[in-house]
Amino acid sequence: MQVVDVSIVNVAIPSIQRQLGASYAQVQLVIACYQLAYACVLITAARLGDIHGRRRLFLIGMGGFTLASILCGAAPTPGFLIAARTLQGLMSGLMMPQVLSVIQVTFPPEERGRAFGWYGLTLGLASITGPLLGGVLIAVSPFHLDWRAVFYVNVPIGLAGMIAAARTLPESRAPVARALDLPGAALVTVGLFLLMVPLTEGRQRGFPLWMIAMLVGAVAVLAAFWLLQEWKTAQGRSPLLHTQLFRDRAFRRGITLASLLSFGIPSFFFVVAQYLQNGFGFTPLHAGLTTFPFAIAFSASSLATDRLVKRLGLGVVQVGYLLLGGGILAMREVVIALGSDMTSWHLIGLMFAAGLGFGLVFAPLTNTILDRVESRDVGAASGVLTTGQLIGGAIGVAVVGGLYGAWLPSEATAAPPGHPGHAIGHAAAMAATLLFQVVVFGLCFLLFYGLKKARARHRPGPRAA
Repeated sequence: MQVVDVSIVNVAIPSIQRQLGASYAQVQLVIACYQLAYACVLITAARLGDIHGRRRLFLIGMGGFTLASILCGAAPTPGFLIAARTLQGLMSGLMMPQVLSVIQVTFPPEERGRAFGWYGLTLGLASITGPLLGGVLIAVSPFHLDWRAVFYVNVPIGLAGMIAAARTLPESRAPVARALDLPGAALVTVGLFLLMVPLTEGRQRGFPLWMIAMLVGAVAVLAAFWLLQEWKTAQGRSPLLHTQLFRDRAFRRGITLASLLSFGIPSFFFVVAQYLQNGFGFTPLHAGLTTFPFAIAFSASSLATDRLVKRLGLGVVQVGYLLLGGGILAMREVVIALGSDMTSWHLIGLMFAAGLGFGLVFAPLTNTILDRVESRDVGAASGVLTTGQLIGGAIGVAVVGGLYGAWLPSEATAAPPGHPGHAIGHAAAMAATLLFQVVVFGLCFLLFYGLKKARARHRPGPRAA
């Protein structure tokens, strides 16, 4: 539900504008408020799961998400929809960190890789489902609901998920978790808000001075949060985040690598959408079908990674980076060679190859980052990992989207979408951007090599019960 709702609303935006009379700024807030609320509560929600029970927080989050979906679907005004989407993002932030924590504490090490593979499969299916399901629901408009159907579809899924979780999900808590660090929670929430607003909205607004001031403020507030956590850790109190987590070189490198990978993947799909929809005049559904093979391959290879890693070792992940980067590099050559003659069929095989590579990377990397974490820190580590991925994705879209616009020839914007001259200009920008993406994934390849060496040098001691 969380992954689907990031993308499914994009398809419904034109209908929302038309039926609710929403302005461009308001529909941007419908998207941005969800992401902001989600990002700001991840670390705090992960710690709440440690203290009060991960199953309980998961059920609260899923129940609240389902209720918020009903409110979104019933929204009579743009303002009401923005408020409901903010609530939906908050509940999503309560729900999602518990998933990684529950996998980490429930499954023994020999089964954990397979569990993360299923987690990857779920994310892959969700990324497929979002744009396609949104397009179908808008086109079919069951019960004449139009855009409201993209929110109501969450209700039966949420109810089924709550019933299944109540019956089967074991409860777990951190063994030494005490009270919530309220000053720490306030600082990290404010700091992430100050950081994420410019990252999500700055590119479209041209980074005005007040957004630059927010970024400076974010650095100051997050630095204060870190100093507070250092002091509480040293005093033996109950911090929101045990800072000794970051004294493990492998964990630091793993979080950096996960954030860099997230820098590359969402921004890749962002520029692909720009290229296909603005350059060639594809509909969102047509563009979604063109990228469909990536998600199919990602889902399939995610399930196979556990067996491959057990048989061949973590070198499988580096093969994944080579497939991912190689598929994108080959895509660049196709874009250059075909120009305005490119069709979806020319990209399908390369999308599939890149998706296979990402699937070989995602689940083992997540397992590698978390498998050294002690039970008391599982929630914090899950929250930090998810937050790092979200921040990396937001920075990637801002940076790569800006580069795509900067590399787009001015004459390309003069012709209408679908015109050969327009397509050729977008192909030039796409080729330059894809080369930048190849460099990013090449850096990921090198960083993972360093992560393997760090793990080999520092074997973990006995895990806390």
